[in-house]
Amino acid sequence: MSEVIASLGQFFVYMVTALFAQNAVFTRGLGVSRLTKIVDDGTDTLTFGVLLCCIQIISAPLGYFANRAMREFAYRGYVRPFVCVVCSAVAFFVVLGAVVALRRLESARHAVAALPMATFNTCVLGTMLVSATQSFSLVQTMGFAVGSGLGYVMAVLVVDEGMRKLDGERVPEIFRGLPVTLLYIGILALAIYGFTGHTVTY
Repeated sequence: MSEVIASLGQFFVYMVTALFAQNAVFTRGLGVSRLTKIVDDGTDTLTFGVLLCCIQIISAPLGYFANRAMREFAYRGYVRPFVCVVCSAVAFFVVLGAVVALRRLESARHAVAALPMATFNTCVLGTMLVSATQSFSLVQTMGFAVGSGLGYVMAVLVVDEGMRKLDGERVPEIFRGLPVTLLYIGILALAIYGFTGHTVTY
């Protein structure tokens, strides 16, 4: 019983760490290109975030076991990115099958269109690479993956709310749109980076 409680504790610690202190967008810059997309492709960002979380939950354990299998392989550092892409591809087909099975084809079309971007991006691949290079256990890997996915969704909500506030006459015309979005994300990233205990060195 104590081992289960310890494992759950580790899971939640790594999840909260990935959600706030090591946020995928604000402190690691993972997935930020999708967050600040210039061309609106009609994809709901929350749908994208939910799909990203599903991909993270499936690909993280696959990446963990694949890295364990390559422990004795001398060139695992060179092969690891390709293995992460393969794990993401497996997760893609699992989530694709689930989306098509659970929803009608017409209503699932938007989710299916967003799925490739939710699968093959720096947030998913970066989470697997960080877990592998830091030698996380399976519980820590799962916590970090769930926290990274939720951290991305949190970043989407914070940036969307900020964009609503920044879309006004008080913002100079030259800064509206992408420039003010990048400034806003940069300030948030600095605040969270400082919150984690980092200081500016001169």
